[in-house]
Amino acid sequence: MNKQKTINILGFAGTCIAIIMFVSLLEIARNNLHGNTHIIIQPIVTTINCTIWSVYAHLKKERFVFWANLPGVFLGIFTVITALM
Repeated sequence: MNKQKTINILGFAGTCIAIIMFVSLLEIARNNLHGNTHIIIQPIVTTINCTIWSVYAHLKKERFVFWANLPGVFLGIFTVITALM
C-alpha cells in the first residue's frame, strides 16, 4: 500500500470515527440520566479517533492537527482506565 492511499484511508476513517464519537454522546446522556458513572464508549472512540488523526497528521506533516489530537489519545486512555475502576 502506498503512502497516499494510506493517508486517504486514515483521513476517511478519522472522519467516520469523529461522527461515531459525537453520536456516542447520546449514550453518555442516557447513562447520566440513569445514574451510571462508568461511561466507556465515548472515551474509547475518542482515543481511537485522536490516534487516527494524530497518525494522519504525522504522515501529512500537519503539525497543528497532530498536536491538537495527541492530548486526546492520552486523555482518552486515562478516561477509559478511570471508567473501568
